[in-house]
Amino acid sequence: MTPGPGDFVYTQSTARMGGFSEAALVEGPAKELFSALGWTIGDLFGEFGGGGSAEGRASMRDAILPNRLRAALKRLNPALPQDALDDAFTELTRDRRAIDPIRANAEVLGLLRAGVGVEVRRGAGEPKTETVRVVDWERPEANDFFLASQVWFSGDLYKRRADLVGFVNGLPLLFVELKAAHKALQDAFNDNLADYRVAIPQVFTPNAFVILSNGLKAVLGCAEAPLEYFNEWKRIDDEEEPGVVSLETLIRGTCRPARFLDLVENFIAFEEGKQGLVKKLARTHQLLGVNRALAAVDKLVENRGRLGVFWHTQGSGKSLSMLFFARKVLRKKPGDWTFVIVTDRTELDVQIAGTFSACGELAKPREAVQAQSREHLKELLRGNERYVFTLIQKFGAARGENFPVLSTRSDIIVVTDEAHRSQYDILAANMRAALPNA
Repeated sequence: MTPGPGDFVYTQSTARMGGFSEAALVEGPAKELFSALGWTIGDLFGEFGGGGSAEGRASMRDAILPNRLRAALKRLNPALPQDALDDAFTELTRDRRAIDPIRANAEVLGLLRAGVGVEVRRGAGEPKTETVRVVDWERPEANDFFLASQVWFSGDLYKRRADLVGFVNGLPLLFVELKAAHKALQDAFNDNLADYRVAIPQVFTPNAFVILSNGLKAVLGCAEAPLEYFNEWKRIDDEEEPGVVSLETLIRGTCRPARFLDLVENFIAFEEGKQGLVKKLARTHQLLGVNRALAAVDKLVENRGRLGVFWHTQGSGKSLSMLFFARKVLRKKPGDWTFVIVTDRTELDVQIAGTFSACGELAKPREAVQAQSREHLKELLRGNERYVFTLIQKFGAARGENFPVLSTRSDIIVVTDEAHRSQYDILAANMRAALPNA
């Protein structure tokens, strides 16, 4: 990639100049790149120096920027009365430190995605539930993207200064911890992030993801995750790009306002497991692949109903990719969609259906939409289920019998796994006969 104006440029030769400061070599260029991408930049080191915060924080205990949040709520909800906006503000900023951190995070991000439900009374009638929008997901330019450097936060016992915090409409959705190039990347996690999670936990309640970097290497992950679950981001817009591990690639790939909102809205999942709730953030191939498949949904006629092939290596998160894809179609594409998830092994069928269930995506118990027999499959496909999970073998028919048409709907999307092994020939023909317009 040829650097342009505002590009983050960091070389091995620069890194060897050990006398340069972290602020000059890492933080400064990062701020310049964020600015070039459309974020407003501000230094909050002396925020309370004059006795009061220009951002409206009552004290360093506040994790949000009240003035920006109140302004955004008013701007995005011009028809709602001030009382409704105040109620939404109170709900968004409620102290959730007594809740499990990941559940608190899921609660806040859920409010961002769906909006905050409030009771509004108009005249003498009964109160009506209205939704207060917190983020404009369709128009990134309608939101306030503010990157603050050197922000002070205070917990119950300790005070800490964060390198960079990205606020969207006043909410701290991005946390960036930087180290000088001569320090190991894991120091940003071991020496800083792990401490911040204990010392100033309220900062991470609304957090979408965390970036750690020493200028040369960079990773991102969920605030409560172990370091081994932080991943590099090697490509910006296309899987065919040569993979580049750098802070610039990661910022360009995840923090452009439109891309940042896409990640927060569509590529974070909370999965209930044996150890409790786990937050999962999409990796590069998942976001790029899902978005390419989503674009193909707009060309169904042109592509004769075929969306394409989404390649995965073993262990690269196929189940989550399916989940992210289905959720984004439902959120972004009008229609009463049904997704039929087809595999050829029971363990795969159970795994994928289990992922959807554990992530709260199923309105019914997993077994109710997981075909238990050929007849159960036919019943499910004749209905209007949001999701159907089945083995390809259940499209089998007796010798000499034609498989019946089960639905002529065109708003059915069939997602097949391990298609190269078994989902062709007679069973696939029966599936296409059953769903001729899928």
